Amino acid sequence: MRRQRNTFQAREQDKTPEKGLNETEISDLLNKEFKQNIMRMLTDMRRRMDEHSEHISKELEDIKKNQSEMKNTILEMRNSLEGLNSRVEEAEERISELDERLEEITQAEQKREKRIRQNENSVRELWDNIKHANIRIIGVPEGEERDKGAENLFVEIIEENFPHLRKETDIQVQEAQRAPNKRSPKRPTPRHIIIKMSKIKDKERILKAARERPQVTYKGKPIRLSADFSVETLQARREWHDIFKVLKGKNLQPRILYPSRLSFRMEGEIKSFPDKQKLKEFITKKPVLQEMLKGLI
Repeated sequence: MRRQRNTFQAREQDKTPEKGLNETEISDLLNKEFKQNIMRMLTDMRRRMDEHSEHISKELEDIKKNQSEMKNTILEMRNSLEGLNSRVEEAEERISELDERLEEITQAEQKREKRIRQNENSVRELWDNIKHANIRIIGVPEGEERDKGAENLFVEIIEENFPHLRKETDIQVQEAQRAPNKRSPKRPTPRHIIIKMSKIKDKERILKAARERPQVTYKGKPIRLSADFSVETLQARREWHDIFKVLKGKNLQPRILYPSRLSFRMEGEIKSFPDKQKLKEFITKKPVLQEMLKGLI
């Protein structure tokens, strides 16, 4: 029995050292494995960091490259802008020069037009002066003067309408003829008769007497007596025809002053206008007159 117990103890003693070695080995293994894992982790981390660093380095290089390209682009743009600014300045200078030249041309053209108008006015005034002693008879049928002559026909008109003038003064006529000299078959109305008086005073007295009469006639039929002017003056005076007719119908005593000014009496005053635009501006403040001349201006 004692022998068996010793044998068991011996076996137990043999087992104890074996168990302690295993734990150490296990601990060593665990420590080694831990270290290996740590090393692997560190190695992997270092690898990743190296890769990341390489990636970052590459990105930095790309950024630097892009930055350099952007700088070059900006420099090119700046140079282009400077070139554009230079061209803009050149264009502005050119435009300024053209504006100055245009102003010079405009002023020269205005002066030229002014000279033309002055020349036209001078020619018109010259013709008007030549015709200053003339009376124009409008509405006498063609052929009436064939047997008696245009001068005797004029005397008949004076005696029929202004007998007092015939008695008061010796009316002398220098020339009397139809105008134009040849009759056009296309003309629907009779040609005018031009009477050139020896004295301007006689012409003015006859025209004044004509204005004072409601109607001037020849053999009982209405005709008109008017001053004789150049074609340009006549055309300008004809522009007032319709307005003149309306004003005369309203007893506003209209007159056409030389060369082509319209005058009439309104509100106890004589109003005068060189053209329709001035009259239009005036009647905007005169509702009655505006309604009277509606559609004529």
